[in-house]
Amino acid sequence: MEKKVGIRFKTGGKVYDFSCGVFVLNIGDQVIVETEKGLGFGSVEIAPKLIEKNNLPSKPLKTVFRKANAKDLNQVSKNRIFEREAHAYCLKSINKLGLKMNLFSVESTFDASRLTFFFTADGRVDFRQLVKTLVKQFRVRIEMRQVGIRNQAKMCGGMGRCGRVFCCSSFMEKFEPVSIRMAKQQGLSLNPTKISGQCGRLMCCLTFENETYKKLKQSFPKIGKVINTQKGRGKVTRHNIICNRLTVRLEKGGEVEIGIDEISNNRK
Repeated sequence: MEKKVGIRFKTGGKVYDFSCGVFVLNIGDQVIVETEKGLGFGSVEIAPKLIEKNNLPSKPLKTVFRKANAKDLNQVSKNRIFEREAHAYCLKSINKLGLKMNLFSVESTFDASRLTFFFTADGRVDFRQLVKTLVKQFRVRIEMRQVGIRNQAKMCGGMGRCGRVFCCSSFMEKFEPVSIRMAKQQGLSLNPTKISGQCGRLMCCLTFENETYKKLKQSFPKIGKVINTQKGRGKVTRHNIICNRLTVRLEKGGEVEIGIDEISNNRK
């Protein structure tokens, strides 16, 4: 029975399924695999497992070509040098042509037959002359790819305000929609500088606990609702979801923090 293995091509990138073929693979092994663009270099992220008959892929899986050897690792090192040279030359050409684009990364295929240039820009950029210049210089296929600011953060990496490596560049495979409502749901400050990541967009981690907050909040009376407590009647002003407590402004004056179980049954 055929086995499949999860291969990742770059840190924080998507994990793709490949057929193990005749190879015995372990997590962390570096391999050469067949891709639509030719041979690719990646590492085993998910250990091999049997493909169940009721869970067959819609298309035949590409195959692991071989385990990476010293020659392959040397080729990868040469590719990194090639990418740096291409990045420097492309920046020089962009400045010379006066193009309004921010080039931040260059990727080479394993066989160095194609270079992909990643950039951000406020609008559409006419880079036809730039492509001609790059083809003339490097004699390989050139691809220009405009991406969003969040993708730039994912590819470049960095440290977040929490002191840890960006979630998007370490373990997130894709971006989930993030909204200001999630920050409200979790009782966070709505100051943009406090809930935005280095990319300038709302932090991806707002989505991680949002469903938990939403579920816990169902047992809480809404903000502004008048309730009866053991200390008197009052209006709900704040929620402390994690501690299962809420703050009530009493009609007789003052505020008290009580547990959710201290609310009288006859709410109004």
